[in-house]
Amino acid sequence: MITVRRAAERGRSDLGWLDSRHTFSFGDYQDERFMGFRDLRVINDDRVRASRGFGTHAHRDMEIVSYVLEGALEHRDSIGTGSVIRPHEVQRMSAGRGVTHSEFNASEEHDVHFLQIWIQPAERGLAPSYEQRLFPPDEKRGRLRLVGAPDGRDGAVTIHQDVAVYATLLDPGQRVEHRLRPGRYGWIQVVRGSLSANETTMLGEADGAAVSEEAGLVLQANDAAEVLLFDLA
Repeated sequence: MITVRRAAERGRSDLGWLDSRHTFSFGDYQDERFMGFRDLRVINDDRVRASRGFGTHAHRDMEIVSYVLEGALEHRDSIGTGSVIRPHEVQRMSAGRGVTHSEFNASEEHDVHFLQIWIQPAERGLAPSYEQRLFPPDEKRGRLRLVGAPDGRDGAVTIHQDVAVYATLLDPGQRVEHRLRPGRYGWIQVVRGSLSANETTMLGEADGAAVSEEAGLVLQANDAAEVLLFDLA
């Protein structure tokens, strides 16, 4: 079964400097039908104006993944990390027993567009930690590239939960396949373009979809597409 979450139906926060679309309940947007999916708790599609951003704030007991689509996102945190995240890079911050951080648009001229993804960790009270990895386009083109996993295998960032995160870039007509083991679930997040899932479900740009009771997935691009796929317990 594939249940679609249309982009136009998501929650929205517009603060002027921030335009954020919420796949699941977040902040002032609360909908008991969309509280997350399995261990996936937040997918926020954020656009931040030039030189603006999120001031220092606290998190705990959450795996936070940032995936930049356009522009550059500057990160600083209380464990001494300072970095700029750009397209094709994945950042993972484990808030653990507590961390403060800030995120700002690193450009004085252009917006930054990124996905902020929260995953509930398997264990509370972990030591806060941080990773950032580059996954060049050639590694994602026409294949599912593992970018996040509990054991950090294949150069993926380490996520402290039984979840595997894949990214792919597809040309029109190109397809990728992923097998779901018994008892596993999936979430498809279309970053750009459009595609079909298992031939029958059509997904457009920024659409998401929950996948359950499926043996696997076949994703085929209608036009040039970028997709994240979550394999969840």
